[in-house]
Amino acid sequence: MSGPATAPDAGLEVLFQEVSRGLGGPRKTLPPKLFYDARGARLFVEITRLEEYYPTRTELGILEHCLPEVARQVGPRARVVEFGSGSGEKTWKLLEALEDPAACIPIDIAREQLLDFARTIRAEHPGMRVEPLHTDYTRPYRLPWPDTGDGRTLFFFPGSTVGNFEPEEAARFLGNMADAGDGDSLLLLGVDLEKPARVVEPAYNDEAGVTAAFNRNALRNLNALLGADFDPEAFEHRAPWNPEESRIEMHLVSRRDQTVMVPHPGGDPALEVPFQAGDVIVTEHSYKYDRERLARLVAAGGWTARQTWTDERDWFAVQLLERG
Repeated sequence: MSGPATAPDAGLEVLFQEVSRGLGGPRKTLPPKLFYDARGARLFVEITRLEEYYPTRTELGILEHCLPEVARQVGPRARVVEFGSGSGEKTWKLLEALEDPAACIPIDIAREQLLDFARTIRAEHPGMRVEPLHTDYTRPYRLPWPDTGDGRTLFFFPGSTVGNFEPEEAARFLGNMADAGDGDSLLLLGVDLEKPARVVEPAYNDEAGVTAAFNRNALRNLNALLGADFDPEAFEHRAPWNPEESRIEMHLVSRRDQTVMVPHPGGDPALEVPFQAGDVIVTEHSYKYDRERLARLVAAGGWTARQTWTDERDWFAVQLLERG
């Protein structure tokens, strides 16, 4: 049984430089990958089960309807490559629908969850190659391509994770995905569509405070990785809707005047970050697409839509894409 294929470690120095650039500018930011240590992965699973959080159950409902047709178009012996596999609930449904899938390459930054998922897949599908890749897929990566014959490659990118990229970055990411496959590759993409703010905002501001804990977990993880001294409870979670940009913005708002130290991993001078009460750290954007902008995004990434499925309220879309 092979272990996970691991991309070259970018290292704590690279993370420190990312954090320095993000917190050192006039608009403070942190990379959303900091959400996802083991605790953050568990919190996100909890978020997907909240009454306010519509994307997961809406997408699952669409997949229940469309996966038989997806399987027909993909054909037998497919290699499935999933970016951001998480707990794998949607992956299970896809693998069960496909005809004799030959390989699965789940990719995630949350190592513990990824390995648990890979072990479970191997147990349930003993004849299928499973090659987990533990990496930050927003950085350069190399896929472990198992030789499984002449079945199609099916990329799977559900959850509207594409909306967490800035639009230009999303197009580049989809283009890199197209380049990683071949002319016969397909992509099954989940995208959250535009809808009223009264629906979107509660999904990211739940009454139980799970999303707030998830947002603050970026600070806890940064403390653990770089020895920073953030007090997560000194920051308030907010997630306002930005109608001009058609996105939710995840904010951490300083409750008081404070200064945070982020030590340099190599011993150089630490990063000193002053905050005044009300200062904001942006931890994530979540873009919601209308049909026209979605078509432009897909085309810019080198794909065209074969077929699109939505729910009855037109809140979410699942698209099967082919190379443009």
